[in-house]
Amino acid sequence: MADFHWTAFRGENRIASGSPAEVVTAIKGEHGSVLVFDDATGKPVDLDLRGTLEDCLGRLPRDIAEPVERRPGRPKLGVVPREVTLLPRHWEWLGQQPGGASVALRRLVDAARAAGSSGDDRRRAQETADRFMRALAGDQPGYEEAARALYAGQEGRFKELTDSWPIDVRDHARYLARAAFETSPAGAK
Repeated sequence: MADFHWTAFRGENRIASGSPAEVVTAIKGEHGSVLVFDDATGKPVDLDLRGTLEDCLGRLPRDIAEPVERRPGRPKLGVVPREVTLLPRHWEWLGQQPGGASVALRRLVDAARAAGSSGDDRRRAQETADRFMRALAGDQPGYEEAARALYAGQEGRFKELTDSWPIDVRDHARYLARAAFETSPAGAK
């Protein structure tokens, strides 16, 4: 289970950041318009802040409201049976692999996921930062150019274009974009 981290803004000012329960607790008494963002996706979070703090916390989905207890040991594999249709030559090759067809397929899937993970991580970071930027920096000078630099993996250009933005918006956009630049292709900076 992923750890949830939210950030709340009133206008261009960051007013809270942390777990969903911490953010809800911090903004419960706030007056005026507050936008809350899920830092994993960059999407705004729709909250119902009516009632008491306990009411608000009680409306959070259970997997968000309660932290996941981490225990030592190996979690259960959780095998899900599905039908796979292959040609006879594929079945023959799989049958010759150590551990049989299921083990070979799991290894192939894991290898493919690992090979594509850095590109996937970069794309997710780009989309996350851009969603946030559209919501809070879409009218800032240089937004479109900054978005282009983000997707091109040009960290220096991105930072240059976001320098004039309000400090909290700029810093949070850079925070969300950091993985887009950590996994950029060599020479893109």
